[in-house]
Amino acid sequence: MRKEIELFEQNNLSPFAQKACESKGRDIYEEECDLRTAFQRDRDRIIYCKSFRRLKHKTQVFLSPEGDHYRTRLTHTLEVSQIARTIARSLRLNEDLTEAIAMGHDLGHTPFGHAGERVLNRLSSTGFEHNVQSRRVVEQLENGEGLNLTWEVRDGIENHTSRSKPSTLEGKIVSYADRIAYINHDIDDACRAGIITEADLPFRTNMILGTDNSSRIDTLVTDIIVNSKDKNEITMSPQIYEVMNELRDYMFSNIYCSESTAKTEEIKAEGVIENLFNAYMNDDSILPDSVKFAIKQYGREQAVCDYIAGMSDGYALKEYERLFVPRSWQKN
Repeated sequence: MRKEIELFEQNNLSPFAQKACESKGRDIYEEECDLRTAFQRDRDRIIYCKSFRRLKHKTQVFLSPEGDHYRTRLTHTLEVSQIARTIARSLRLNEDLTEAIAMGHDLGHTPFGHAGERVLNRLSSTGFEHNVQSRRVVEQLENGEGLNLTWEVRDGIENHTSRSKPSTLEGKIVSYADRIAYINHDIDDACRAGIITEADLPFRTNMILGTDNSSRIDTLVTDIIVNSKDKNEITMSPQIYEVMNELRDYMFSNIYCSESTAKTEEIKAEGVIENLFNAYMNDDSILPDSVKFAIKQYGREQAVCDYIAGMSDGYALKEYERLFVPRSWQKN
């Protein structure tokens, strides 16, 4: 079955697609699976790993929102994957590789979203970036030895941010899909939270992209497909790219960096991360044995960053309560 799929890719995918049988491979050699291509195995390994499951308890934008319909880091990942797969399929690129990168792109994200990332970046002497941490998760941390993924998936995971450039077209698709997903679902969540309304969005973006979530996504995805078809590049038209960035700038000014009630809790979240970091750096006795072992491997600062970055929001709060909130005295 694997060989049939690989032959199908050779005969039907774009000449610019990354074929599974032409992968640069894994750091540690493995026998090929009879059923699945290398990229399909990578996708499955990511979906079944603990780091992926923890994403359901990590903040996307709004911390611990009261409501069932706000996005988490996991639902964000699923939306990125769906958008990326649609683009890859339309351009006859490798949908399996695209999906694997999308599923793994945020595995290294901290609790409390970008608030946690900012704190670790400030406290760590080497800095902290969630995309670099995501690659570290799949290469070293998950299962204590990493997932031994293919080079193309790891490259796409690390380089999915706008500051980086993936080596494959499939990785570039995920980079665009990430932006399309978070801009649009964060608008939806901000409207649900009562912070903004659709009518508050810039007039130009509403006119060009559309006035609702579905229309905006359709416009952006279609533009990428039309402008990237039969090219060795993933690109957008200058006008749509400019308007997308205008909408992104609006979100940073009015949601991500605003002083809205829904975002003021980030200051408290940052305090939780900073206090945990300082406590772990100064006292071995409060650390689990797994982290003490990691200190011997990677050094204290790296091990502490790894430990905190892997926490869910709830676990970080429980740790903070355990270390800093007084318990009621009880007589034995």
